[in-house]
Amino acid sequence: MTFAGKTTVLAVAAFLSLAAAPAWDPAPWLADLAQFRAAIVRDYPNLEWLTEQREVSLDTWIARTASEIRRGSSDADARRAMDRLVERFNDGHLALRWPAPSSPPSLTPPAAPALAPTVARFCAARGYTAGQVTAGTAAALSGYRPIDAGGPFNAGLVDARGGTIGVVRMGIFAPHGYPSLCAQAVATTRTAITQPCDAGCDDRVLTEAFAQMTRALMTTITQLRAAGADVLLVDLTRNGGGTEWAEAAARIVSPVALHSAPIGVLRSPAWVARWQALAAKLRSEAGKAPPHDRAMLLDFAGQAEATADQVRPCDGAACPRLARSGFASGLLPQLPAGTLDGRGWAPEVFSAAQFPYRDSVWQGPVIVLIDSETWSAAEQFAALLQDNGAAIIMGTRSGGAGCGHLDGQEPTTLSHSGAVLDMPNCVRFRKDGSNEVSGIVPDISTGVRANDGASFAGRLTAAHLPMAVEQARALALKR
Repeated sequence: MTFAGKTTVLAVAAFLSLAAAPAWDPAPWLADLAQFRAAIVRDYPNLEWLTEQREVSLDTWIARTASEIRRGSSDADARRAMDRLVERFNDGHLALRWPAPSSPPSLTPPAAPALAPTVARFCAARGYTAGQVTAGTAAALSGYRPIDAGGPFNAGLVDARGGTIGVVRMGIFAPHGYPSLCAQAVATTRTAITQPCDAGCDDRVLTEAFAQMTRALMTTITQLRAAGADVLLVDLTRNGGGTEWAEAAARIVSPVALHSAPIGVLRSPAWVARWQALAAKLRSEAGKAPPHDRAMLLDFAGQAEATADQVRPCDGAACPRLARSGFASGLLPQLPAGTLDGRGWAPEVFSAAQFPYRDSVWQGPVIVLIDSETWSAAEQFAALLQDNGAAIIMGTRSGGAGCGHLDGQEPTTLSHSGAVLDMPNCVRFRKDGSNEVSGIVPDISTGVRANDGASFAGRLTAAHLPMAVEQARALALKR
């Protein structure tokens, strides 16, 4: 009886404990979901693409997520439902960043002993890590022969029907994937790694690293041509993107002058103010410039003011949410390399002018290899060449990140969970008027999947390479 009595007491205590525990309340999470929806409707530039091109009902998605939250029994369940909602968008620039869990003070590990400063540690602390760049697919092609181009980009040769393909692997459109560029920049700028490096110091290193990256790409292409290549293959498989350096890189490999993609933004006073600020800056520069530059600057200022008028908020059915707002290259869609050398204001009107590139370092046929893990700036590069008739795109449809962030944008913080909703604030339009977020559709499909091994992906790609070479050569003859 004693044993049974103790069991009864414990069971009753457990029951009372469970009964006293408050039930999980989904209401705060549903409020976060409503805030999420409002932010998408207000600030998401790809909403028309989502509803018209993908034929998605946002309210259906929201209702499904609300139902999942109500069926859940914990914050973890609600968070998983919100994550699934974001995944449905399949937009590489849309994300929910959840607050990091706080650790009890007693669990905080002791500080690691300070290590002696080295260039490698200096660069690693600033995000320059080699793991960001993979081998890609082209290196797995049968007969691929690597060459030492003397820079960070892997390069090689592959025999083609009646000629030789020169391969350059571009795994990311930023120097952060190549620590050697940071090391060179530290040496060139004589940065003292034993001293604190402020924002100005970081910017000097980054600027020089970009310059080194630009020169390295031009050198690699020159080396491939000297080695006998008559067709260039740029491998962008598993390239997650990067920066506006894609505009300069595309012009280096393109045998024709490139016209950058138009940009669309949501009409807002903020965009009006940004374009007006640029116009004022250009007029200020005109006041101290020589006559020829003064005329150019005043013309550019007028274009900036006209763009400010285009992005003004307006009412009525005839007023679309999106307005044209310059180009992916800035105020100007095209400018021959070197035209504005020596002008500090040049990148304000044409972003590629910040890099020391030359146009058309490669002048022969071009093939660009992409896959479903090609994203963002890598898609910008491929689309720019495809839309200008400068290259044949082969592979599989790219991921579909489209335009990302221009001039920054304040994210939305969900009130209950504290999750931060990041979303793009621009659209890049293709030559046919479509939104680049749909992904880049190749001219020649290889059937490669993201989970294919390198050897199998190489074999699938090799089977379609003769056709790509033939089409790239035919495209070159049309110019």
